[in-house]
Amino acid sequence: MDVTIHRFDELSDALRDAWHRAMDESPEYANPFLAPEFASGVARHRAGARFAVLRADGEPVGFLPYERNAFGVGRAIGLGLSDCQALVHRPGVTWDPRELLRACGLSLFEFDHLVEEQRPFAPQVTGRFASPVVDLKPDESGYPQWLRGAYPGLAKTTLKKERRLGRDIGAFRFVFDERDPRMLRTLMRWKSAQYRRTGRMDRFARPWIVDLVDDLFEVREEHFTGVLSVLYAGDRPVAAHFGPRSRTVLAAWFTAYDPELHYYSPGLMMHLRTAEAAGRHGVTTMDLGRGDKEYKDWLKTRELRVGEGFVSRPHPVSAAHRLWRGPVRGLRNTVNAHPALREPADRLLKTVGTLRTSHPLTPGEADHGTP
Repeated sequence: MDVTIHRFDELSDALRDAWHRAMDESPEYANPFLAPEFASGVARHRAGARFAVLRADGEPVGFLPYERNAFGVGRAIGLGLSDCQALVHRPGVTWDPRELLRACGLSLFEFDHLVEEQRPFAPQVTGRFASPVVDLKPDESGYPQWLRGAYPGLAKTTLKKERRLGRDIGAFRFVFDERDPRMLRTLMRWKSAQYRRTGRMDRFARPWIVDLVDDLFEVREEHFTGVLSVLYAGDRPVAAHFGPRSRTVLAAWFTAYDPELHYYSPGLMMHLRTAEAAGRHGVTTMDLGRGDKEYKDWLKTRELRVGEGFVSRPHPVSAAHRLWRGPVRGLRNTVNAHPALREPADRLLKTVGTLRTSHPLTPGEADHGTP
């Protein structure tokens, strides 16, 4: 297997077409986070972004996008933001992980949402996790009928809350593909406030992530489109979601709502409306992403498995990185896997978030941490 390394300004139309063809030939790679458009978007804001091209008999048959730091440590492109990672390849292609790292100039490659099909990387997977998905079936009978058929246990309560919202605030309206950039700014503002309330790192305090989402909102391609969906009551936005879609997969990414209206359960309404509309627009799978959340258990129809771990070759830098990152990951996964630990941790984070909201950081302090 011949491997060449490229900057993203060297991604030609021919290479992009070959990348798309590899996505189309394997359903495991239909996720929009695996599209060259997502990787190119990240590369505009991350100086170390590169992609490897694997060739067989001179023909490009595999693509690995990654980020590399000055010490030769690599990570999946958009690590911390991407909910799906892989070396995208045509059926039957295989590779030697250490030889691949050597060609990329990497001592180590880190991932946390690797698709299960990546067999050459399997020995380096340190943990496997559920990634819930919703299988969508188009239904032209309308949203209420679809909801009753897909989620009979939620239908009555959700429809009742939607009617109450319409009476209290204004006529209920849902836009699946909203093109008003002001609504994207509203979503970011809501999400930023949610991160701080719950004690999480505020992604939208990092200018490059704001710029990335702005860029992806403008992409309208067959294998990657940035879709902003918004719920309105009258002219008032109630909830919004922004996520990428390919031809067949919509990734649930950033969802938030007006906290003043939380008693209407607008977040759940948003997911249900988005799923129904996505099905009518040709999407067959809505990927909810890795993580234990109650609403995911309500909505999922099945689960995929994603892996995290480190592919490495013998090198002092890779050994040091594993010693640093491994225990942090292990502690986080232990807490997340046990409700008796996770619930107190969530309460502690919310307490920290309350204190942070009461005593906001200075502008310089808000931009620390990693996604």
